[in-house]
Amino acid sequence: MPYGIVYLAKGNCMSALPNRSGNRLDFRVSTEHKRLIERAAVAEGQTVSSFAIASLLQAAEAALQRASVRTLSARDSRAFLKMLDSDAEPNAALRAAAKHYKARRGR
Repeated sequence: MPYGIVYLAKGNCMSALPNRSGNRLDFRVSTEHKRLIERAAVAEGQTVSSFAIASLLQAAEAALQRASVRTLSARDSRAFLKMLDSDAEPNAALRAAAKHYKARRGR
């Protein structure tokens, strides 16, 4: 039976509940990895499926978070804030980029 994960605040997994979506992921692991996963699932009080889904979802969310967040150096951060505070008008390249963006978005 497929499982869904119940999340608590800050993305902590609580438990797996039945999920009738029917979607599957199939993959093979070494015997050593399987035993490790089984031991971890028991330690967490979950089935192997519930543990695997919870772990994969946490890893997926972390990967997407890392991919969507940009960290600036102190120097770059100051330069960025300075540009935001500036009263400068958009140059021709920025206006062209905005026009292209709006055209692609259908605006």
